Amino acid sequence: MLRKTFRATKRLKNQLTRDNLRKIIWYIREYGFGQFLTKAVEKVNFFANATQEFAFEDRRAYKHWMARNEPTQAELTMQATHRFENQPKLSIIVPTFNTPLTFLAPMVESVRNQTYSNWELCIADGSNKEETRAYLRQLTEKDERVKVEYLKTNLGIAANTNAAIKLARGEYIALLDHDDTLAPFALYEVVAALNRDPEADLLYSDEDKLTKDGKSRLKPHFKPDWSPDTLRTYNYITHLLVIKRSLLDTIGHIREGFEGSQDFDLVLRASEQAKRIVHIPKILYHWREHEHSTASNIKAKNYVSYSTNKAIAEHLDRLGIKGRILQGPLFGTCRVVYELPNKLPLVSIIIPTKDQAELLKHCLDSIINRSTYSNYEIILVDTGSIEPATQKLYLKLRKQPRVTIVNWHKPFNYSAVNNFAARQAKGDYLLFLNDDTEVTSSDWIEAMLEYAQRPDVGAVGAKLLYPDKTIQHGGVIVGLGGVAGHSHKHFPAGSFGYFGRLILPQNLSAVTAACVMISRKVFGEVGGFDEGYALAFNDIDLCLNIRQLGKLIVWTPYAELYHYESKTRGYEDTPEKIARFKKEIDRFTAKWGEFLRQGDPHYNPNLTLDREDFSLRLE
Repeated sequence: MLRKTFRATKRLKNQLTRDNLRKIIWYIREYGFGQFLTKAVEKVNFFANATQEFAFEDRRAYKHWMARNEPTQAELTMQATHRFENQPKLSIIVPTFNTPLTFLAPMVESVRNQTYSNWELCIADGSNKEETRAYLRQLTEKDERVKVEYLKTNLGIAANTNAAIKLARGEYIALLDHDDTLAPFALYEVVAALNRDPEADLLYSDEDKLTKDGKSRLKPHFKPDWSPDTLRTYNYITHLLVIKRSLLDTIGHIREGFEGSQDFDLVLRASEQAKRIVHIPKILYHWREHEHSTASNIKAKNYVSYSTNKAIAEHLDRLGIKGRILQGPLFGTCRVVYELPNKLPLVSIIIPTKDQAELLKHCLDSIINRSTYSNYEIILVDTGSIEPATQKLYLKLRKQPRVTIVNWHKPFNYSAVNNFAARQAKGDYLLFLNDDTEVTSSDWIEAMLEYAQRPDVGAVGAKLLYPDKTIQHGGVIVGLGGVAGHSHKHFPAGSFGYFGRLILPQNLSAVTAACVMISRKVFGEVGGFDEGYALAFNDIDLCLNIRQLGKLIVWTPYAELYHYESKTRGYEDTPEKIARFKKEIDRFTAKWGEFLRQGDPHYNPNLTLDREDFSLRLE
């Protein structure tokens, strides 16, 4: 451990370059010292504790992953001779402007080395350096698949890109930056996806970073499948982006006025009208890090924040969705605050409980004293309390106009208890809550309701912390540990998580019912909780049933509570409880076996199912 700590400290010290010191000064000015300190502590913890949160950046692990998962030279040769049933032409769009040949030539060669050959490279060049233009002229003489439009002046990123699109004759358009590179199998995988799913008209892949010298790859971003709420927070799609030409012509090309976020604006507009959005879970794009690239230097395009907010605001306007756009917790991110109706709906907070009077009182006090939302009721379901302290507390609670106490006289069954309470509830929205929780964010109900009110959302989960200020629930990953597990469990409360997953709202396949909000209408449509699950997996099953209605599941970090897990019912540590737990596992896997085999669409098949830390799947 001491050796690991020494190596970690040395690596952190080595990062304090002059360029990084400039970034630190800029970060403090932009976000304040408090936010910088949180980030700095997190970074130190990554290194000093050798935590698994750093595993996804670990170069040795990533090299191991590449060796096991990417095509060998023999496989690349086989790809080059493979003929697909459908072999569309792909037009690679690149705007250039005085691009150094050390970047430009590798970009070009990465296209020319593709194992799929039906492509064209369309370049619009606004350079005033003869070196760049001379290289491009030689290139067009050497390869007829390369087309270049020599612009009289540099028109800017949007106009230059559109000029390149005008050259294109392909059925699909792929966007490539002038200093980045494609994996040699990138276009092959795109065409393979199109043959599997001919309706696909918007495709994106996973990506990683390329060091400035082009010698090393690092920081792979293994993305979820289509996640609209995640996209409204930041452009998680980025590269590689492929759009069907007919869709692109319908929505219009790159728009000016979104510099720094022009691709984001394009993705948002395309997603609104796309027939089928397909994610290819393979690293097909290498985004080069250098001082002028947002891959490493966010100040290089400090207008990104304004453009990002503008793109999302116009996206909401086109969809007729009312909401405010706030600055997100990280550069280039946003928070959409969806507008609540003037007449606030009644929210029914349903809490099953049994004895543990002090714990219950602590939970209720936090709701009543801290919540800023006014129109709610609390329904306590007593499942067999016998302690005098509990009965004494109930005498006081019955005087509270917001609180209703109902009694459950049958053997405990979590699903049946909550279904019973839901029938007593008067609210349009049901907020299922454990009695071993404590509200910490005063607007927690608003933060959940703003999503739950949307007709496309079925359930909304919250960020739950252990009392030691580590993550208890950052959303549920189906398949984790064999059945389902909590994202980022035991990470520090201030951690950003894997590519911001602990601080940004996102779509997931499931959330825990320890704190979940569902509209009464949706709850009724799925028939409530399946009472075949007495204790475990009832919430996961409920969320998957909701997804089958075509509804989204949302997790928001802006509703935050402490969760004193299992204080009331204890742990699954007796032979009877273990047997019941196994029975519920069998029930879940029998029903959702195909979902488990296909993998959670809001996770990624390249990430491990053995741990909650989003580290690489290396087995």
